[in-house]
Amino acid sequence: MKKYLFIFILVCLLGPPIASQADEEDLDLERLTLYKKTQALTHVPWYYLAAIDQYERQIHQFDQNQTIAITFPPHQWFGPGNVTGSTDITQIAIHNGIGRDGDGDNKADPTNETDQLYTMAHYLLQYGLTEQAIHHALWDYYQRPLAVKTISQNAKIYKQYNTVKLNERAFPIPKHFNYSYRSTWGDARGFGGRRIHEGTDIFADYGTPVRATTYGTIEIKGWNKYGGWRIGMRDLNNVYHYFAHLSGFEEGIEVGDIVEPGQVLGYVGSSGYGPPGTSGKFPPHLHYGLYKDNGENEWAFDPYPSLRRWEAQ
Repeated sequence: MKKYLFIFILVCLLGPPIASQADEEDLDLERLTLYKKTQALTHVPWYYLAAIDQYERQIHQFDQNQTIAITFPPHQWFGPGNVTGSTDITQIAIHNGIGRDGDGDNKADPTNETDQLYTMAHYLLQYGLTEQAIHHALWDYYQRPLAVKTISQNAKIYKQYNTVKLNERAFPIPKHFNYSYRSTWGDARGFGGRRIHEGTDIFADYGTPVRATTYGTIEIKGWNKYGGWRIGMRDLNNVYHYFAHLSGFEEGIEVGDIVEPGQVLGYVGSSGYGPPGTSGKFPPHLHYGLYKDNGENEWAFDPYPSLRRWEAQ
């Protein structure tokens, strides 16, 4: 079980290992084309459809090369009384199913990528096309604040860059600065009670720039008694990136901002382990943590393998 969980996390962070870059680019273009085609049919913004699809891609374990990841429970798609699972749109309508025909073949096939997107767009349309209406629809569908927040944040990222090909990564410390690190996952920590170290410490000089590791949205910024001055961002793969023990933040960085790989967020320090302003209780370093959300729970996992890969790129 642990082996498959580890593989799932790596796929979320790094993308499918067997697909070539050309294959990934073709798949990204195919997805973008489908999103924009559905927008043309329904007027639902393509970037919300892309964000929903990306969120579903992270909470379901399936073939990562599958074009569209949006899935619906069978009883919801076909209707509670449609026990045969008929894809005929008349039968689905009679049984109050949610499934819709997106390609004009009079069938609503839950494995058909056009029907999948058209059905989700139709669901959103029932609430309206304003941002507030879409957020309401997302809440009713997922019943989870973090789902609504993540999808909304990612929609803004896709809208800003007008693409879904946003796979670049960056090491958090620029290479021309002196730094060192090793795997510190699980090491014991004593401040605040016995606990384990959930992250990797990257030792560097005071004031060394700390950079965003991928595209994402700033979710938190400020003081934490353990992490000192810290900043947190959530990426397109529903992974939360935690940067702690900073000496300060980059000017202009605020909660809600969209950031990209290599963008400076703050600077290495030794803050933390006490009330606001506490510093110098340990050598200067960046504590970097990763937390994966699967649609139900969020948990920490070892960032060291990812850091090694990003450093080598």
